[in-house]
Amino acid sequence: MLSAILSLAWEPEIRGWIIVVISVAALMGSSYLLVGTNVGARLGFLISIAALSGWMMSMCIIWAIYGIGLKGPDPTWKPAAPITIVRDGAQLNVANVVDSPIDIKGLAPEAAAAKVSDSLVANGWEILAESDPGRGQAVASADEIIQVEAEEFAAGEYEAVNVYDKGGERYPKLGESIDFIAFKHKPHYAVVEIAPLVTQRSEPGRAPARAQVDTTQPHRYVVMIRDLGARRRPAFLIGSGSGLIFFLLCWLLHRRETYLRKNLALKA
Repeated sequence: MLSAILSLAWEPEIRGWIIVVISVAALMGSSYLLVGTNVGARLGFLISIAALSGWMMSMCIIWAIYGIGLKGPDPTWKPAAPITIVRDGAQLNVANVVDSPIDIKGLAPEAAAAKVSDSLVANGWEILAESDPGRGQAVASADEIIQVEAEEFAAGEYEAVNVYDKGGERYPKLGESIDFIAFKHKPHYAVVEIAPLVTQRSEPGRAPARAQVDTTQPHRYVVMIRDLGARRRPAFLIGSGSGLIFFLLCWLLHRRETYLRKNLALKA
């Protein structure tokens, strides 16, 4: 028996469940005990559950407003369709990045990359500055696609030279500044330009050589679309269910009070 009790210390998930059960029983049980001893077991149960569901509804409203508490998946960058990795800048139109093919035939890789960059800007794409937080998020997601999903490069074999951003505007708006009802978003895309690096020889005892872009290889382009996630979904679902239970129990309490008043009036 003693060994079984001591084994709980090595099972944090079991101990966690026990702590939650005891906490819920102590909180709800003590409240129900106090209310039930004053108004009776049935009425005390209705009042306690109504109070609990009303408190949960209020808590979930705060969670939903501020995006805190029990949260769903956060917004992330996902591979775009129909093509995620474009290995030839001239074919960016196939991935719906530009309207028409880019004529870079006969150009050196560096010159071709510069022309592709100009074409992207001309098609409404914005180059994100290195200090922009969105650039780091896009590069991190592109690393996941390049290294893990596509297995095209390993870490240290390439670098992100540019990040292009387009879309994501909110609507509907009242004018240009009033956007508190703008709950809809247009599709948000990002293109991360990948440049292969020259393989550097490492020597024991010496600092690593500075990374150099391989000017003999064409740049790759990782096309991604923004997944807005569902951060507030759990709060909305729990709040809706709690609100339904709360208003139903309030109606039952009101109905009980109405019958009680009628019966007391008949008795008088």
